[in-house]
Amino acid sequence: MNLFDAIFSRDRQIPAILYQGQEITYPDLRAETLEMATVIASVGTRPRDRVALLLNDSPEFVEAFIAGCSMGAIVVPINTALRLEDQRAILHNSRASLAIAEADFVEMLLNEAPTDLHFPQQLITVDRSVKKHEQECGNDFYVTEMVRRQPRTRINTLRYLKEQTGSAEPPPFLKTNEDETSFILYTSGSTGEPKGAMHSQADIFYTNGAFCREVLQLTQSDRLFSSSRLPFAYGLGNSLSFPLLNGATSVLCCDKPTPAIISRIFRELRPTIFFAVPVVYNLLLEYHRSKEPLDCSSLRMCVSAGEALPAHLGEQWEQTFDVPVLDGIGSTEMLHMFMSNHLNDVCYGSSGTVLNGYEAKLLDEHGDPAAIGSEGHLWIKGDSAASGYWERPEETARTFVDGWVRTGDLYRCDEKGHWFHMGRSDDCFKSSGQWVSPVEVEGILLKHAKVARAAVVEDFDEHHLPCPCAFVVAGDSEKNQHNLLETELRELAAKLLPRFKQPRKYVFVSELPYTATGKIQRFRLRQELRNKERSATS
Repeated sequence: MNLFDAIFSRDRQIPAILYQGQEITYPDLRAETLEMATVIASVGTRPRDRVALLLNDSPEFVEAFIAGCSMGAIVVPINTALRLEDQRAILHNSRASLAIAEADFVEMLLNEAPTDLHFPQQLITVDRSVKKHEQECGNDFYVTEMVRRQPRTRINTLRYLKEQTGSAEPPPFLKTNEDETSFILYTSGSTGEPKGAMHSQADIFYTNGAFCREVLQLTQSDRLFSSSRLPFAYGLGNSLSFPLLNGATSVLCCDKPTPAIISRIFRELRPTIFFAVPVVYNLLLEYHRSKEPLDCSSLRMCVSAGEALPAHLGEQWEQTFDVPVLDGIGSTEMLHMFMSNHLNDVCYGSSGTVLNGYEAKLLDEHGDPAAIGSEGHLWIKGDSAASGYWERPEETARTFVDGWVRTGDLYRCDEKGHWFHMGRSDDCFKSSGQWVSPVEVEGILLKHAKVARAAVVEDFDEHHLPCPCAFVVAGDSEKNQHNLLETELRELAAKLLPRFKQPRKYVFVSELPYTATGKIQRFRLRQELRNKERSATS
């Protein structure tokens, strides 16, 4: 069974999606998905072609994802919040033949694009404003403007193609082949470069039978709202596969999910399950205390992932709103959660227990089973695992070994089967639920002429949430100008890095610790931060 048949095999006369004041029923979504499939086929898309989606959370994203996977293409969601360079890198690596993108993002992609960039042969733009010139001139005016910037690509608006294919038959949808890649989700690995985890439609069905049925236990009266967006593995399950495979309702929002936006959605659309990362829960608590009260009366549970939820944060949320927050851990490689807390078993500070259908093991630094009760490197096994990374055989061999997936996390397990996150086993870490590569941030800081050396490690802010900290060795002429240099570095980071990658703290030192082979010993810097924290609290 393909994704289209799995979602629309039953006749459900209830809302599938709530979006921007619209109520889209399952029959409506089915018809729109067939129309989207016809449009995708009309530009020559064939099975195994990559179809990139550079779209906000929207019905168009959902329709294109379901249609693309079901007709045998390989869908490549791209996060609209990524840096332009990363978006182009994913387009180049995936070799997408078609991209469906927000019109505003298209203009940025086309401006001064590198000549060696692989750009899709076909581009469909989604323009959410109804412009007079489009109504009068159809596709011609817009295409003329865009083609001038990218003559190698055939560009059309979605609105125009729908008009042209209105009476055409939709393409056939294929039976699911469990071994065939249906979509690629990109993540940042140890080098900070995008890596595409290859997943099949069977992986979607597996996570639905695991986390969704075991933990969420959805009914048709549930409304799911996720502040984590659809291009993320976490958001894809929360807002697409889980609600739609179970006849529930997905609440979509194209706006940036600020506390004010989330508060309005809670009040007006009444979700029953809310998904977020820890930093969002912290921001919402602050908003509730200082701005306006949050109306959480419709919520029956909240879910947290992306990074470990501090115990005090989960406890504060439940004490404030009488709604538990179920923390768990998943990964792009495993598609969604493989550990989670449950409504009848909440242990704040832990990632919960291993879900049915998954296995976990801890290995020491020698690759042997870790001693009982001690921490070790976490490896996971389950049938939702990606088949590997797109065109990256070396990274695939390191991460996917004999059916097991290396997570890169350090964990320990207590006698009750609760798993506790102890940090990263490599130098990358998450901030605001997204990966930070120290090498990338260090490269930005070293652009400053007054910086001699720099090292970035994971630290924790006043709320015990992960954030970057930069150790900086200033040039000889700047030894006594640290305050000024810090100001300039903050300005540089704000200009060249997304907010979650910008160092929250700067520590100026005379030298950095190195190995004999010249590698920075970041673990010693992390330990220095922990020692300072202990001294301050003792």
